[in-house]
Amino acid sequence: MTKAPLIPFLFCAGALCAQADPQLSCWITQYSGKYGRIYENEAALLSGSSVTTWTSTNGMLTQAAPAYVGVQTIQYSADWIYITTSGFGPYTMGPWYNDATRTGQFINLPVNQKVIYAIPRTSTLGTPPATKMVTEGQNAAIGYFVDGVAMYDPTDGFTYANGAEASPGTGVWHRDAYVNEAITFDPGNSHQQNTGQYHNHADPLALRYLVGDHVDYNAAAGTYSEDLSAPTKHSPILGWLRDGLPVYGPYGYSSPMDPTSGIRRMVGGFCLRDGSTPGVDDIVTAGRTLPEWAIRNGSTESAGPAVSTTYPLGRYIEDWAYLGDLIKSGTTPYQLGTDFDLDEYNVRYCVTPEFPNGTYAYFLNVSSIGVPQFPYNTNRYFYQTATGGTTAITETTTTYFNGGPNITESAQVQNVDTASGDVSIEWSSVEGGSYKVEATPDLANWTTLTGTQAAASDAVETNYTDSGAALSNGKRFYRITRESLAAYDPDTGSSGTTGTQGIASVSPTSGTAGNTVSLTITLNNSYTPPPPPDTAAPTGATLTATGASTISAASYSRSSSTGVVTASFNIPSNATHTTYTVNAIFGSNTWSLTGGFTVN
Repeated sequence: MTKAPLIPFLFCAGALCAQADPQLSCWITQYSGKYGRIYENEAALLSGSSVTTWTSTNGMLTQAAPAYVGVQTIQYSADWIYITTSGFGPYTMGPWYNDATRTGQFINLPVNQKVIYAIPRTSTLGTPPATKMVTEGQNAAIGYFVDGVAMYDPTDGFTYANGAEASPGTGVWHRDAYVNEAITFDPGNSHQQNTGQYHNHADPLALRYLVGDHVDYNAAAGTYSEDLSAPTKHSPILGWLRDGLPVYGPYGYSSPMDPTSGIRRMVGGFCLRDGSTPGVDDIVTAGRTLPEWAIRNGSTESAGPAVSTTYPLGRYIEDWAYLGDLIKSGTTPYQLGTDFDLDEYNVRYCVTPEFPNGTYAYFLNVSSIGVPQFPYNTNRYFYQTATGGTTAITETTTTYFNGGPNITESAQVQNVDTASGDVSIEWSSVEGGSYKVEATPDLANWTTLTGTQAAASDAVETNYTDSGAALSNGKRFYRITRESLAAYDPDTGSSGTTGTQGIASVSPTSGTAGNTVSLTITLNNSYTPPPPPDTAAPTGATLTATGASTISAASYSRSSSTGVVTASFNIPSNATHTTYTVNAIFGSNTWSLTGGFTVN
């Protein structure tokens, strides 16, 4: 089995996508008949030994049957685009480690997410709202890349408040995922959390290599890197956020409304607050106060921890200043469009190959040496109103693409060797499929050449050679029929991690603001991943709800004989009266019950 990634191919060429609807045409679909694969460790990466089924080292995340990669279906209506995806990249994912020495295995592995994700049609979007919706805390995935992999915002879920960091936290200092978690990323810059959702916070290198977006691949090391030569073409669309806007790679037109102005890297609008850039404050010596962009977008001023080895500069996204708020020299401010290209939301209004009349678009942010730089894919705010997200389809739709095990195979004669007479036939195939190859001279009488031709492993085409056929036969026609398909994990139904909930029950189910309540939390042993052994103690418990402040347990414990968690909550008198999700936290993993508790 080869260890090299797929040959890069630009799926969304400008002329093609300018004529088609890019929200339909720019998804990568030609690999939907491949199984998802991972490298389990560094040795496997270097030897090219991938696997299609796996179990995490702690036994919590299991991909027991193969699942097909990426986008499996694309459907649409007048107002919506719907994709169904496993969440697996079409390249080989992994491996993942916890340390720079790459000896400690990362606890989580990816599993089939069986996601249906809705994105509003670009043509239905109105004027961008003045008040932006935060990405963090709304949906885990803020959008999807064109290969069907989830896109996350720049934060890792931890915030700082009251002298400590917590996840989920209530602080206004948000930890930067790339800075704090990159050690756990695979060569494509992606990893997965406790539910096995493979995702990317910053610079999806494997995807960019796949679509020819100025990224190199080192086959010997199995690593990707930015091509530092001058770019020659506009970056393709890498994904779509749930507000309906596209995300491009880092390269665009020099002049935003002039496609003849040349290609260059888009310059981000943020600088690290170390005082080295004119007009940028120095929070190393002056102390951490929130930058203007964070306050303008709804954060309440709260001092962060002093910069130290424990809390180094760059640990939080608020350690970055937006140039648009600053004075460059004298009374002259930095100017968007002159000193930098992307605004505080990582957005630019410009023409692109897909939008020749102009569009708002996010652009990937990398430094001049090709290093991911805040805010990476996007800041923690949506530019448009984010009405899309994980959903079920409840309206009549038109199917644009139906792939994976449902693709319609097509075949063609690839080569006829005039010396040997060998005829090489190739057809699009589904991994796990078994095919019958037949031939006929008259389209009436068919001869079976093989009835058990297995689909090629880790490929989307399968070949068969009819030896000497061109010399021993006259006119000859061929046809290919799929006879069977091996068992697989489908892209619909209950996901291994979301079919049920991690908490089976909570008692009591309601409480009154201003009072203390003790919750008995029974974990669901039939959930996948199962809860930790009864002897494992929780590290926290919370009540969370969209639009409400998180309520953290004042105390928590667990019975080592029954596994039941007891958590005491002091419900603030000003707590939002709503239904909360109950969360029992064990280290980096959380088991939850949506709507498990109501504050009256």
